[in-house]
Amino acid sequence: MRIIHRRIELSRLEGEGWKMLYGRRKTGKTFLVRNFLDYDEFFFVEREGMVRDLNEGSTMTYGEFMRLFPRLLKGGKVVVDEFHRLPDRFLDLLHAYSGTGELILITSTRWLAKRKLLGTGSPLLGIVQPIRIDPIDEREILAEMSREVRGKELIEASTYLREPILVPLYRSPLREFLAGYLSSSGLLIGELVGEAFTEEERELTEVYRAIMKGIADGKETSTELSSFLYSLSLISKDNTGVLQRYLGVLTDMGILRRTQVTGKRRKKFVYRHASPLFDLHFYLEAKYAYTELETPVEFIRKAIDRKLPRHVEAFVEGLLAKSLGLRPVRIEMPDLELDIALQGFKKLEVVGEVKWKERVKREEVRRIEEKLNRFDCRRILVVPDENVLERKPEGVEVLTPEDLVEIAKEGMERSI
Repeated sequence: MRIIHRRIELSRLEGEGWKMLYGRRKTGKTFLVRNFLDYDEFFFVEREGMVRDLNEGSTMTYGEFMRLFPRLLKGGKVVVDEFHRLPDRFLDLLHAYSGTGELILITSTRWLAKRKLLGTGSPLLGIVQPIRIDPIDEREILAEMSREVRGKELIEASTYLREPILVPLYRSPLREFLAGYLSSSGLLIGELVGEAFTEEERELTEVYRAIMKGIADGKETSTELSSFLYSLSLISKDNTGVLQRYLGVLTDMGILRRTQVTGKRRKKFVYRHASPLFDLHFYLEAKYAYTELETPVEFIRKAIDRKLPRHVEAFVEGLLAKSLGLRPVRIEMPDLELDIALQGFKKLEVVGEVKWKERVKREEVRRIEEKLNRFDCRRILVVPDENVLERKPEGVEVLTPEDLVEIAKEGMERSI
């Protein structure tokens, strides 16, 4: 069985104290704790509110659990998974025993994770350390998968296998595997979004789904998204202020990624899917309603071929940003669009282009040189193989999959 050890995330979980792991479903929170951390007791709260002791295989009521919990907490490290399903008075119980033993709380809802649990007046404010678990770090998945595959397939597979649900299923070639997976399991991906919200918020799920469809279809700014949602009668007025609440929730949960546009007097952001798998799913929903209507695998494969180069761009940008300790930004100039722009504390440190294709002609290399050489910083060009270039660019560093693996490994060592 293929297992990614996630050493970067584990390094963040070291040390004593109370921690809360949060994030959307299927990012590997429970798997990470159960398989790589030491604990004495592990409890899972079922949908009906019963508490299952995974060590013993037995279940108990909340009342029974509440009487048992303080004694267990004094005796070792306790894990409570899906704890948001417990009554509100559980938070008061935790407050009463704060500082006792070691505790790991796991939740998949933003309601507790970012609002109720850590909001003003919360009984747990300041006594738990919140840790968001996102899809697998770019550095980790690339370093691990380099043991199995090489070259172009390695980068394409790593781009999508950041999603833990795909890791044990993947078979080469990636594009065919992904088309087959989406064809058979598209409904599952859509459900992961709805499950991120509490029962009280179910009526808002369609707004979130529409936002995600709009972003997958190329609407990246709040202005574009506001007009799109208003046209669907999902918001009361075409106003970006109304939309900020929803974008904030999706960003907090790690479902969307927000990038600041540089060179603007007023702050402006663009939004993209953090997960390329989600981006593909919602693009196919927007174009073909593929989970509702019979959609040929060929349609899905064409969508993958169309979207994949942009997903590779985002993967490489994230990899370089984390490895070099820089922040991705978007440069907005009338005559210039960059695939990669990474900023340090005060200035741009790296600019780059990604050409994920079979052949990069001489004229295209010349245009890349002209574009990147306008910047006084590190300039890179990422290609699947140096042989795709009809000539090497001047003043621009060429990075291949092998180079990216080395960057990933070096970046990992610095992080752990």
